Amino acid sequence: MVVLKKKMMFAAVVLTAAALILGSCHRKDETPPAGTVTKRVGMVIELNSERMEEYLALHADSNPGVRDLLNKYHVHNFSIWLQQIGERWYEFASYEYTGSDYEADMAALAAEPRNLEWLKVCDPMQIPLPGSDGWTEMKQIYYNR
Repeated sequence: MVVLKKKMMFAAVVLTAAALILGSCHRKDETPPAGTVTKRVGMVIELNSERMEEYLALHADSNPGVRDLLNKYHVHNFSIWLQQIGERWYEFASYEYTGSDYEADMAALAAEPRNLEWLKVCDPMQIPLPGSDGWTEMKQIYYNR
């Protein structure tokens, strides 16, 4: 019964976070270029709490990381939130894709040498959810236009 309650609480937090994240990330003052459709993506992954300080430093505003690569491949408004649930820490991320070929752009981004190096550093700091090998994409259930 305790395990079921914990799972239900986790599910409620994930769904609430998804609604908040996805409902707040759109820049209303921007119109995507003609021929594009904004795709909103929300994701979740656990953060290894022993690596939190290092992970936060990597994502500080002063570290350019791969921000320019995200923009190059039409990924905008990328945000990451951190939330403790019980003893564990989870990251909730969202972004908007405004290009015209999502699969091709994601494949090109995945092949970028600097992105590959970034992931080699960041991936060991994260713990995928059961059944996943990285960030788990969430289903969008609400968007306030």
